[in-house]
Amino acid sequence: MKYWLFLWVVTLLACSDGSGPLRLDVGWPTHGLDAGETRYSELDDINADNVSQLGLAWSYELNTNRGVETTPLVVAGVMYATAPWSVVHALDAKSGKLLWQFDPKVPKQWGRWACCDVVNRGVAMSGDNLFLGTLDGRLIAIERHTGKQVWVVQTTPRDKPYTITGAPRVVGGLVVIGNGGAEYGVRGFVTAYHVDSGEQAWRFYTVPGNPELALDHPDLDIALPTWSGGGWWEIGGGGTAWDAMAYDADLGLIYIGVGNGSPWSRYVRSPGGGDNLFLASIIALNAQTGRLVWHYQTTPGDNWDYTATQHLVLADMVVNGELRKVLMQAPKNGFLYMLDRANGELISANAYVNVTWASHVDIETGRPVETIAGNYAHKPKKITPGPQGGHNWQPMSFSRRTGLLYLPAHDTGMWYSNEENFSHNPRSWNLAQDSAASRQLAVDDPAEFRGHLLAWDFQTHKPRWQKRFKGHWNGGLLSTAGGVLFQGTADGYFTAYRDTDGELLWQVQSTTGIFAPPMTYRIDGEQYIAVAAGFGGGGMAGKRPGAIINEYHNEGRIIVFKLGADREMPTSRPRQMIQPMLAAQTATSDVVAHGKKTYGVYCGVCHGSGAKSGLLFPDLRYLTQEKYRIFNQIVLDGVFVSLGMPSFDDVLDVADANAIKAFILDRAIELRDNPEPF
Repeated sequence: MKYWLFLWVVTLLACSDGSGPLRLDVGWPTHGLDAGETRYSELDDINADNVSQLGLAWSYELNTNRGVETTPLVVAGVMYATAPWSVVHALDAKSGKLLWQFDPKVPKQWGRWACCDVVNRGVAMSGDNLFLGTLDGRLIAIERHTGKQVWVVQTTPRDKPYTITGAPRVVGGLVVIGNGGAEYGVRGFVTAYHVDSGEQAWRFYTVPGNPELALDHPDLDIALPTWSGGGWWEIGGGGTAWDAMAYDADLGLIYIGVGNGSPWSRYVRSPGGGDNLFLASIIALNAQTGRLVWHYQTTPGDNWDYTATQHLVLADMVVNGELRKVLMQAPKNGFLYMLDRANGELISANAYVNVTWASHVDIETGRPVETIAGNYAHKPKKITPGPQGGHNWQPMSFSRRTGLLYLPAHDTGMWYSNEENFSHNPRSWNLAQDSAASRQLAVDDPAEFRGHLLAWDFQTHKPRWQKRFKGHWNGGLLSTAGGVLFQGTADGYFTAYRDTDGELLWQVQSTTGIFAPPMTYRIDGEQYIAVAAGFGGGGMAGKRPGAIINEYHNEGRIIVFKLGADREMPTSRPRQMIQPMLAAQTATSDVVAHGKKTYGVYCGVCHGSGAKSGLLFPDLRYLTQEKYRIFNQIVLDGVFVSLGMPSFDDVLDVADANAIKAFILDRAIELRDNPEPF
């Protein structure tokens, strides 16, 4: 009897429907799938042989026209995805049915402090709770079955322009979160809270504060001597840790990517020189105490907005015949690094895009060798990469199957020049780098903004294969044991490649740009591939990636595929750009010039240089007569704040608003008289 019972149990476990092996449900429980953030899935039901049979299983409209950057989690058949303004959607992962929605009700005025759109990259989970970082700096615990708030803490000073767009991480009973806001002048830090109560466990400041005061973290004693003059603490210094984290439970270390200086220019920020630790660094902290174990600075004395907040990937690899615990990162500065993650030792560093600011990284010292071409102290220089970097927030993927690191890269450049008579303005970007002059000097040449997909081989220190794209700002990556690499692109395609050679296996058009990374899961024996679509993010504020964004409205959604599905792909509404009748220009040239300067300070970051938008935000050259009539109400009174257009009455007066309006009208008349291809 026992034998037959045993045989029945074995048969039940071995067969799902009597016709084959049981395929257990497999979720996506953490931001990067595993603590090492590899974004490599062992699922192989969808593989290189059958991926061409993918079809749409379901889609879900996020009801947003802003950037979508989320990596959904899937746990116990439920998908948890975030949308702009930090809204969480819980969906049935098999059907796409909405189960609940949590809106933290971020004040729309706070969107003014989001340098790079009001995006959110996802939640973390521990037990029955989800953890959400909100744009206005809160960390919220949400009961994952009901969507009810459990606890909330304000992680940032409410009177400073901090933001949170990145996903929290849970490490050993603590939830860790960083923040953004360096461009507006803040001081970076990372904080850990107890998952059950929200009580603070530790905080690590990434840059020192006022040197005349006592250190507020003991490990800043090695950072303070690397700053010299400039009163950086009055502005903040920067160093915000707004995205990358990874965790090694065996070593007990959490790795944090640290951002750029505030202001950008080191000639103003620290005129006496110095490396300015821990800007543009990877720091390894004891996950339970927040004490520094080691650090590695990718860009000493950062001068170009070369954040090291880009994706961190952990793996065990054979290097020179020895198995080593490594950390990999491709920060903005254009060099791809491999470090020993136990001690921070540099193993390799190679340029993965065109780099002019440095000739190479010295392996012995670990320092980049800067070039004259990268020094803009005395005259403007065109330097690559530009502030968008050779790689930005879009995640890489490391395949244990191929041993290759898949990297969404891009070649970008920008003119850098020092801003004369810089003074800190807490209500606008503080770069100490004359971005207005830079934009005038730059040539808007599409050939200078090229996107690439690189399959990097660390044995040869060069790409095994690569793909080139029309747009430079493309999506994150997912690799699988099925031999397939998935990626979305700026021109709306969601694509599958063979991981060994990059052969195109399948693609579908989504009618909106895709920048978020794909993910995968299995339910009831079927594997699904999901990706969030939605044009946006800092890299696209003033750029148009191609016909898709030109032709269709940006409508964010989740799209999910499985083998044999045949639902019709959702499409976005066609976009029509018709310039209305324009009034005659009555403002003087001096007023228009003032409007141009003021627009550049307060408006250009969203609406684009010279009022030519990347269409994430309205192209103001197409304003209707009605919008001109209520222009001051929009800019000063905030009548569109519910739509995400904040009021600027704290920094602009009626004369300023009128001047901006006159400049926009000037640009509209120029477009009317000299039409450009749309």
